[in-house]
Amino acid sequence: MRLLIRTLQLAFLIWISTAATCSVKMVNTSIPPNIKTFYVKPFGNNAYNAPPDIGNTFSEQLKDQIRRQSRLSFSDVNPDVEFEGNVQSYNITSVAPNPNESTQFSRLRITIKVDYIDNTDEENNWEQSFSFEQDYDATVNLVDVQDQLIGDIFDQLTTDVFNKTFGKW
Repeated sequence: MRLLIRTLQLAFLIWISTAATCSVKMVNTSIPPNIKTFYVKPFGNNAYNAPPDIGNTFSEQLKDQIRRQSRLSFSDVNPDVEFEGNVQSYNITSVAPNPNESTQFSRLRITIKVDYIDNTDEENNWEQSFSFEQDYDATVNLVDVQDQLIGDIFDQLTTDVFNKTFGKW
């Protein structure tokens, strides 16, 4: 009886440790098998007040997202799908305070225009703008938090672009 209890305890511990490390990943489910390569053209910057390298920053983050979450390989020679576009706007606004109060938060909003080109089936091509915003303490200098804010906003925007492109399941 004692051996049975020990065996059940051991089986339970193995099951718990296995269950804790298992994960379900639903990536690549909607990428057609004939699409094997992608290319991200360096994005332009049409936002006059944005950091000059913001387009390249977005391009690199989008490449990383596609590499991490798909089976596609990056190729600048005859890619199956392409992404291009530009940063359309980079706006800083005050979050609306009540009358006679100072603003406690500022908001950075970035809009990206993306053109998706499917060289295997042009019916899948699309063009869309994506926006996301992040609030930060109004007493903080934007320069001190700008890189973090842009990174956080681009995390969401690259996810939105990826899901629009490959999330048709």
